[in-house]
Amino acid sequence: MSTSPVRVLSVIPPMTQLNTPYPSTAYLTGFLRSRDVTAFQEDLALALVLRLLSTDGLRAVAARIEAMPIAKHTPPIQAFVAMQSRYLSTIGPTIAFLQGRDSTLAHRIVGRHFLPEGPRFSSLDVYLDEEGGDPLGWAFGALGLHDRAKHLATLYLNDLADVLRDAIDPRFEFVRYAESLAGSQPTFDPLANALASPPTLVDDTLRELTLDALARHTPTMVLLSVPFPGAVYAAFRIAQTIKAQDPSIITVLGGGFVNTELRELKDPRVFDYFDFVCLDAGERPLLALLEHVQGKRSRQRLVRTFVRDKDSGEVKYVNLVEPDVAFAEVGTPTWDGLPLDRYLSLLDMLNPMNRLWSDGRWNKLTVAHGCYWKKCSFCDVSLDYIGRYEGASASVLADRIEAIVRETGQTGFHFVDEAAPPKSLKALATELIDRNAGISWWGNIRFEKTFSPELCELLADSGCIAVSGGLEVASDRLLTLMKKGVSVDQVARVTRAFTDAGILVHAYLMYGFPTQTVQDTVDALEYVRQLFENGCIQSGFFHRFACTVHSPVGKNPEEYGVTLQPLPDVTFAKNDIGFHDPTGVDHDALGKALKKAIYNYMHGIGLEEDVRTWFPFKVPKTTVSRNRIARALSQQG
Repeated sequence: MSTSPVRVLSVIPPMTQLNTPYPSTAYLTGFLRSRDVTAFQEDLALALVLRLLSTDGLRAVAARIEAMPIAKHTPPIQAFVAMQSRYLSTIGPTIAFLQGRDSTLAHRIVGRHFLPEGPRFSSLDVYLDEEGGDPLGWAFGALGLHDRAKHLATLYLNDLADVLRDAIDPRFEFVRYAESLAGSQPTFDPLANALASPPTLVDDTLRELTLDALARHTPTMVLLSVPFPGAVYAAFRIAQTIKAQDPSIITVLGGGFVNTELRELKDPRVFDYFDFVCLDAGERPLLALLEHVQGKRSRQRLVRTFVRDKDSGEVKYVNLVEPDVAFAEVGTPTWDGLPLDRYLSLLDMLNPMNRLWSDGRWNKLTVAHGCYWKKCSFCDVSLDYIGRYEGASASVLADRIEAIVRETGQTGFHFVDEAAPPKSLKALATELIDRNAGISWWGNIRFEKTFSPELCELLADSGCIAVSGGLEVASDRLLTLMKKGVSVDQVARVTRAFTDAGILVHAYLMYGFPTQTVQDTVDALEYVRQLFENGCIQSGFFHRFACTVHSPVGKNPEEYGVTLQPLPDVTFAKNDIGFHDPTGVDHDALGKALKKAIYNYMHGIGLEEDVRTWFPFKVPKTTVSRNRIARALSQQG
């Protein structure tokens, strides 16, 4: 045990997102500083990409490619080799442009003679008009020069990501990096084998960045927050580097992936890399852990923490029951120490709603902990981040917002709640208006009837620019089965109220839910078509339903007409679980048509066509009247 002051470094591991910091380290650092703990933070996801996508980084990539057999040169590699000098000369200016440091470069980029154009640019072909004219004019018009350049620059970076994947590391992606090694993997073997393999250029670069961070901050404890399976491999590589450099540095693993998938962790090899693995909201476990390492409490008095027993070598879960830190007392997130001027504003999708996820730097904030509804049958409602609902007053939230604006100089906020409660949003909107806060914000909600036209107008006045919410299956029968608590007609009226208030609306959609028939799917697409046609939604995405062990479907499959497939012995990650649906529908084949249709709907294409035309095989005619949504909108809620 140590009695010296603890120095805590919180790290965002690759890969999360490149346009704005993932908020977990900001929350943890803010909380620790509020308790007088010396705390720092680093975004190694951003640092890794900026190091690889630099002139020196691309020279290193080129050197690796030279050693490859030509027979292994894929189209992205071939394009890179053919235009290598142009890539080396343009990467620095392009990164500066995407960071907002050289806006005048937009003129050269849109001229289509500055950036080398690899295979990703073929996607522009779908936008060509019949005369072969301007492929992006329909989307950006004459005045959208900067956005047009940003989209082209994003395609350029995606080409380079493909080169990194094909030439350097087959697992590399900007978001889902080595995801298959961790997501729902019953054993640690795939990850262990990857960690024992010779390092790639990506691994070597990450090692250098990790050592640089250790030298800058000299931490005694490093927290690695892993929100997604696509950040797990890199987190373990970082911990591997730390332990090789200084085994006395305490490494702690936590975050959304851990909270969801490692709740039954048994493999002791994880603790070759991490000293502790913590579950759920991190504030209370961290306080207990800090007291433990400072000799103020024994190991047996930890909270929601896995450790490896020194005597038996087995994994033990220690959970002294202590109250969680109240949401109103967790402190204000801080972005101090993160390079806010170096994030990349990307533009993958031309749809105005979709771009919010990758374009611009947003201060991420939570209105409340957990979900106030916590009934949806597809959701992990039994877990802490959903099931334990706790809010804070509007004044506390507004104080946090004002403090963050003062610190960052940025007035854009993304409320990252599972579903922001309407009552809290109303109170917060009123507070923001009273304070003349002048912020812009967006977030996730439930499309419930509480969101009246009057409330939507109030939210817009307070700075709301967009909302996203789950329509899911767009079927009243299935919405009832999944206990969503809304109807299609209600969703139509609520989404139209948001649209009428000038607020963009994105709908999360789902296919493949238990007992969903082909007829249900066709009808759902017709509802979605009408929602676009009637100006209710501007954006949407169809997700394939996945059954998780923590959801009501996973816990009580018989209530949903399905049987679960047996799982192997799980010693590592446990989340997704297969199931047998007696309908026997090929949902994957239907999903391709759904995604193609909604992609076109978001661009205003095909809204007048029969929905059956999107399917490459025969499907039944929809049973939904073509004016069903129009009738719903004409009725009072």
